[in-house]
Amino acid sequence: MTRRKQQKKFKVTDLPEHLQQVNLNAAGIDVGSDRHVVAVPAGRDEVSVREFGAFTTDLQALADWLTKCGITTVAMESTGVYWIPLFEILEQRGFEVKLVDARQVKNVSGRKSDVLDCQWLQQLHTYGLLAGAFRPADQICVLRGYMRQREMLVQASSMHIQHMQKALQQMNLLLHNVVSDITGDTGMKIIKAIIAGERNAKVLAKHRNYRCQSSVATIAKSLVGNYREEHLFALTQAVSLYETYQAKIAECEAVIARYLNSQAKHTDEEPPPGDKPSRDRDRLRGGVDVRSQLYRMTGVDLFNLPGFGADTLLTLAGEVGFDMTPWRSEKHFTSWLALCPGTKKSNGKVLSRKTKRSANRAAAALRIAAASLSRSKTALGAFYRRIRVRVGPAEAVTATARKLAVLYYSLLKYGSAYVETGQAAYEHKYQERRLHSIQKQALALG
Repeated sequence: MTRRKQQKKFKVTDLPEHLQQVNLNAAGIDVGSDRHVVAVPAGRDEVSVREFGAFTTDLQALADWLTKCGITTVAMESTGVYWIPLFEILEQRGFEVKLVDARQVKNVSGRKSDVLDCQWLQQLHTYGLLAGAFRPADQICVLRGYMRQREMLVQASSMHIQHMQKALQQMNLLLHNVVSDITGDTGMKIIKAIIAGERNAKVLAKHRNYRCQSSVATIAKSLVGNYREEHLFALTQAVSLYETYQAKIAECEAVIARYLNSQAKHTDEEPPPGDKPSRDRDRLRGGVDVRSQLYRMTGVDLFNLPGFGADTLLTLAGEVGFDMTPWRSEKHFTSWLALCPGTKKSNGKVLSRKTKRSANRAAAALRIAAASLSRSKTALGAFYRRIRVRVGPAEAVTATARKLAVLYYSLLKYGSAYVETGQAAYEHKYQERRLHSIQKQALALG
């Protein structure tokens, strides 16, 4: 058989299934701050690439052009926050919009322009090679917006607490050495008395709350300082700004509470009593019991999970939501959160298992919840301390946060309830596993 006949015999006429065009009505958009470049399949219009401005009328014209070209699905890069208005308008007009990570669709090196980028996106999306980023339902996005606004206010408020501490330190008023929180009851009463003109340390120390661990004499000793006019002025402004931000945080929490109350309910019952101790500061936000509200919305008592309070649950609700169907399993969920070990291998060797870096707010909330279990008498607290002894606190926080993520996923996915076994039960089970492992090693050694 000749070489030409061999080539003809093995000629492939059809593309493999994974390279077939699966999205024939796909468009690609390169998003910018002041303009958007859009590419559609050739032959849909006189030109297949057009440029639109960033004004709302331009976005509406962009959507009209896509409709005229018969486009049903659109892919765009997540560039800053510039994609949000375009994404929302296209979704409202009925398009399937996929938001993709710019690092995963990087064009061929040396060929970079807006036209090439949008054409590359359109080509990849046509062959079904793009995976869209997770974006929760619209009602969850509303809650996420409120929660991120509250987070910004809390960060700004904490900055003014530092300004208060700096002004006190410059006057050598070491209030932060004798009270755990200068914005608590004792600290704020003393600071406001100083701003009002009181300079007698013994009189200031009488504002001590009965729960404060430091004595009146110790507090009075810390309040003997050098009261300079410029530092008092800075302290006054810092307190005023702090209280302003606290008022705005309270308004934000009230809006969040009203929004939660307006959502559809899964049940009208109250959550069952749990073993976890419940404090008002952990449950209440905006005067509303967050635990009860979330239980009515989901039918699951998420508050019963160790380390979970109102702030953690509201953050998770805003960032992840309550529908776990976007993730096929708990492993996919923890991978999306960047809480699982990395897979960096070459030539059959593991180069690194380091967890990849991520700015995921849900993962950050889970890490905070995990770190709060360092002294907990729960099973997860015992797990955290065991891992911390073996590999260190950072790895222990990540491992415990992953366990919390799995529990959160399981409770919402299957509607199960969390049952706390306790520290003693966990340690007993761990000892049994170690004994079983030692027995296997002994048998292997004969």
